[in-house]
Amino acid sequence: MEIIIDGHNLIPHIPGIDLSDADDELHLIAVLQEYCRVRRAKVRVFFDRAPIGQARVQQFGRVTAHFVRVGISADAAIIDYLQKLGKQAKNVAVVSSDHQIVQAARAVQAKVITSADFAAEWANLAPEEPGLDPREQPLSPQEVDYWQKIFKQGRDPKKRKPYK
Repeated sequence: MEIIIDGHNLIPHIPGIDLSDADDELHLIAVLQEYCRVRRAKVRVFFDRAPIGQARVQQFGRVTAHFVRVGISADAAIIDYLQKLGKQAKNVAVVSSDHQIVQAARAVQAKVITSADFAAEWANLAPEEPGLDPREQPLSPQEVDYWQKIFKQGRDPKKRKPYK
């Protein structure tokens, strides 16, 4: 189930993130990436007031962030997105405490989760989850090159004697 989130509505409910932070959106995206990893979820988060020329949709793993241009609210963008989903909207959950978004979500039969409830669920879940296992971290480009050489040559390239 895809989860649609009103980003600036959720931020005040997440400990350690404040709306006055310069990079509050990126901090929330990092929290949502971890949420997606733990819950195997897919999240679409909307933020309004993107600086001029910075409005865009950007992918962060399983998190899709919509930075909505000035002049259009994230609320309006979420409502528009829900309406475009049509009958598929009943397969999504909407996280917001904004009355207008909650009404629109219910009108298309989407599941509604308040921002406080979502944050509480995450707070209860997060302490139970250990940090990422280092074995699950992606390899650096240098490590990939190293292992490709080993597989191609059959042994440690650092110990390989040069051909004569």
